[in-house]
Amino acid sequence: MSTIDNSVSQVEALSMKAYELGLTYAPKLALAIFTLLIGLWIISGVSKLVKVSMKKSKVDPTLIPFMSSLVSWLLKVLLFISVASMIGIATTSFIAVLGAAGLAIGLALQGSLANFAGGVLVMIFKPYKVGDLIESQGHLGVVKEVQIFNTILLSPQSKRIIIPNGAVSNGSIVNYTAEGKIRVDLTIGVSYGADIDQTKAVLMDVLVNNDKVMQTPAPFVGVTEMADSSVNFVVRPHCKPEHYWDVYFGVNEAMKKALDKNAIAIPFPQRDVHLIQA
Repeated sequence: MSTIDNSVSQVEALSMKAYELGLTYAPKLALAIFTLLIGLWIISGVSKLVKVSMKKSKVDPTLIPFMSSLVSWLLKVLLFISVASMIGIATTSFIAVLGAAGLAIGLALQGSLANFAGGVLVMIFKPYKVGDLIESQGHLGVVKEVQIFNTILLSPQSKRIIIPNGAVSNGSIVNYTAEGKIRVDLTIGVSYGADIDQTKAVLMDVLVNNDKVMQTPAPFVGVTEMADSSVNFVVRPHCKPEHYWDVYFGVNEAMKKALDKNAIAIPFPQRDVHLIQA
């Protein structure tokens, strides 16, 4: 009988202990579950609000899902830590482990993180976009892709150039497309015997009659240098960025034909040699 009595007493003690634990932790558990559900609902709303706000701000579409997902996960981590602390789980050590792991990962991937941050900055502030002609880090090309870690350019020689976004965001960027126009700088040399006013009129006529040359701002022709063998004129038409090479080559060719038609010589380097007999 004593063995049975002892077993009953142990069961009663365990039942009482379970009852006491239930009274102690049941409200905390219920509150934690309620907080978790409400928190997840709020995070879902915040994530949607971030998407809507970024769309209204005309942020690059490739950045919207990434940023909303990042915000959602950060808030969920904070929520889970808060819920764990509510039910009595010690979170200090957990947070310390997460911090140490984050530091180690950050040090190991600092180059990639810098490129990632640079990509985010490029997508937010938009110093350039796909289709723009830019110059950065010593490279000139049309932007084909703006990725999270890299910017992809296509050079005039059809070379694919990959530039890390960290270097782009921390360096200088020349955007030839942003203003909607680009100036073509040309130099034409004519002989010293040519009439300056006639030459200017002939060159300007070429620019006015080229349908890819913009008339606002007006093209410019002027004397820039008295060189060794020629009088040099600067010719400065504006055009749309996508017409740059058409104008560059087309105007050069048309000016040569116009000068020949008007008997205006384009000299080649020459020297006068005088022989003195002893």
